[in-house]
Amino acid sequence: MIRTIQYLFLSFQLVLTPVVIAITIRDDVSDSRYRIDASELPALVDLPGEGHGVLISPEWIATAAHAVTWQHCIEEVTIKGTSRRIDKLVIHPGYKKIPQRMIDEALETGDASEIEALLATSDDIALIKLSQPIIGVNPVGIYRESDEQGKIVKLIGKGATGTADLGHDPKGPNRTELRRAFNIISSTQNRWLGYDFDQAPNALPLEGMSTNGDSGGPVLIEIDGQWLLAGLTSWKHAENVDIRTFRPGTYGQTSYSIRLSHYASWIDAMISNDSSTQQSVKAESDSSSTNQ
Repeated sequence: MIRTIQYLFLSFQLVLTPVVIAITIRDDVSDSRYRIDASELPALVDLPGEGHGVLISPEWIATAAHAVTWQHCIEEVTIKGTSRRIDKLVIHPGYKKIPQRMIDEALETGDASEIEALLATSDDIALIKLSQPIIGVNPVGIYRESDEQGKIVKLIGKGATGTADLGHDPKGPNRTELRRAFNIISSTQNRWLGYDFDQAPNALPLEGMSTNGDSGGPVLIEIDGQWLLAGLTSWKHAENVDIRTFRPGTYGQTSYSIRLSHYASWIDAMISNDSSTQQSVKAESDSSSTNQ
């Protein structure tokens, strides 16, 4: 039976130290080859404590819903080393938070199949609007085509890390150094993009997988020399595992990312509706001032 392991421990925040979904690497490749400078993606957003988002317009960020809903309140995010105030948070109405009952049962039995069924139908996406537009940081465009399967993707994050022969320690730090890795999209399922962590000789030279600490982080596809946002890190599953002893990020696991082509229309509508509302409020304010 397939057991789901995703933002797993994040969802268990009432009973475990909360974490969000970083990058584990090949055990036969030096970690130094995965390390990158922040200049590779200035639009990467650091959520408070752990987790990421991506700047998709001067004042809007796309992220995973579960990466922001576990915190009581988020007032600021960090972009290019600078704290930025938040104006509003928009959670997709189809997002389903895992009930504590399911968490308790999974911790007792080791079986997360009920959680997996819930996750598969959840719209795990959110938008963050900044109080002020960002100047000097280029937003990342959204990949809107539905032909992602078979394409190479680039993963970026600074959460937990480890090598794929062992995975990473779930109790270890979930914000480390910035890394990037590559993988190949092996499945597309409405809401989700899936990729597998393969072992040599079937792996890419810098094959890797997102793990704990980078939920909401970018999954990028290169088109004509430009990297576009195809997905956001969300959850993973592995076959025949007991989640009580599970180590994320080992060979053979599959990571699922929020499929941006599936949500592009919703994103466009939320941003457009917000702009229309603001213009209407401004027009009413100007009219009121004129009539005084």
